[in-house]
Amino acid sequence: MDEDPPELNRRPAPRANATVDVIPQAVVEETPFQQLIRHWMNERHAPDILRTQEGLLGRMLDHIKKQTDDVQLLRADPDSSEDEHFRIMLVQTEIERVKFVIRSYIRTRLHKIEKYARYISTTPEIHERLTQAELDHARRYSHLVETHFNNSVLQSLPEEQQSLNDQVPFLPPMIPVPDKTRAVFAHALDACPPVRLPDGSTMEMDKDQISLTPYHVVEQLLAQGAVELV
Repeated sequence: MDEDPPELNRRPAPRANATVDVIPQAVVEETPFQQLIRHWMNERHAPDILRTQEGLLGRMLDHIKKQTDDVQLLRADPDSSEDEHFRIMLVQTEIERVKFVIRSYIRTRLHKIEKYARYISTTPEIHERLTQAELDHARRYSHLVETHFNNSVLQSLPEEQQSLNDQVPFLPPMIPVPDKTRAVFAHALDACPPVRLPDGSTMEMDKDQISLTPYHVVEQLLAQGAVELV
């Protein structure tokens, strides 16, 4: 192997007229793996489900497959030197590292989809954040849970209490929704426009500033790529 092993961290060459994910100027030099880690951390820290990174995941999975195929060919080559075998081990370690991040990212999204399945299914503006497979899973899961509740509990209650939409004062709703008042640490990737705090005051975040604030305060900045959650 003539190249350095961690090929997964290299930036791909730009292609003319290619469709790519929108990346803020502050992180334009990120490698695909660094982008994946950023989206993974955002997803883990955000109480709401974020927009899917299907395109980035697809490119990373394609690259992993190519790297794995190359490693298998080199391992099968009887003329490979000891130094080349050491390089192969480094590449395999890098591949496993990327696989771990991808699996954790997908598991995090799946957990949110199942936790908020009925909320997602009945909120059209969230549908565009999910892949078609994720949306189909949310709808099926929501239907299964609702059917189970109806058959096991709700049908035995008085008619006025048989709805999952029942709102009881001082009790949590039967349909869980993301808690956007939860505090998060937001790291500004660039100077951000003023945002309004719950007490009515405004806050401006300078580049590289880290602020502890309710999620809904920085929700739009996160969607725009101006901040990341840490």
